[in-house]
Amino acid sequence: MQAELLVRARRLSLTLGKRQILDDISFELRRAEITTIIGPNGAGKTTLTNIVNGLIGDFEGEIERMPGLRIGYLPQKVYVNTLMPLSVERLLQLTYSPTDQELDRALAQTEVAYLKQRQVRSLSEGELKRVLLARTTLGQPDLIVLDEPTAGVDVSGEIRMYQLIGELRDQLQCAVLLVSHDLHLVMSQTDQVLCLNQHLCCSGLPESVSQHPEYLALFGQQASDSIAIYTHHHDHEHDVSGESSEHRHD
Repeated sequence: MQAELLVRARRLSLTLGKRQILDDISFELRRAEITTIIGPNGAGKTTLTNIVNGLIGDFEGEIERMPGLRIGYLPQKVYVNTLMPLSVERLLQLTYSPTDQELDRALAQTEVAYLKQRQVRSLSEGELKRVLLARTTLGQPDLIVLDEPTAGVDVSGEIRMYQLIGELRDQLQCAVLLVSHDLHLVMSQTDQVLCLNQHLCCSGLPESVSQHPEYLALFGQQASDSIAIYTHHHDHEHDVSGESSEHRHD
């Protein structure tokens, strides 16, 4: 039995001037599944997410959303005015009015509850990304859309961030639409991959996409091999800023 259908996109296309941004793209998003969009720079990944979340409406094709669909969104770039005093608590209250319990739970789920009273301008990139991820969970969303949520975060921080995204999917039973440039890092959390380069080059399970000729043409055999063998062994822990501390055994 398939999970509940939240979004169905049929033959989405978008042209700006003479430039084809997206061409004939179809896919479905279902509850409790993580869909990852990969592709080269300029492939139309952000444009596609903005069609899904309703920020772009001038396109060809059809998109059907479940009635009353609630969406949490984390854009690739978030501008924070460092001259303006703004606490983490206040940031999470800007466009939604969570209860104290909701706010505390959201921060705890992304392991940054201790930052609640901190000034946003004092946060590291890793801390800010986790706070913004927490913000997407407010209001019990059916779908969370994340555009390069680990941009600016080191590899160890990326790994934990993707694990947290998987945990949030399980806890909230929401769908996740995720843009990433590192399929090998998100592979273990991903249910469906959309390989995009204006058109949909290929789609399906990460293992099958990584062997598809069009994926190999875009990213090369080395990228495919790294997916096949990728494991993350380490003997240290990383805090949310990405810094590490070695395990010591006496």
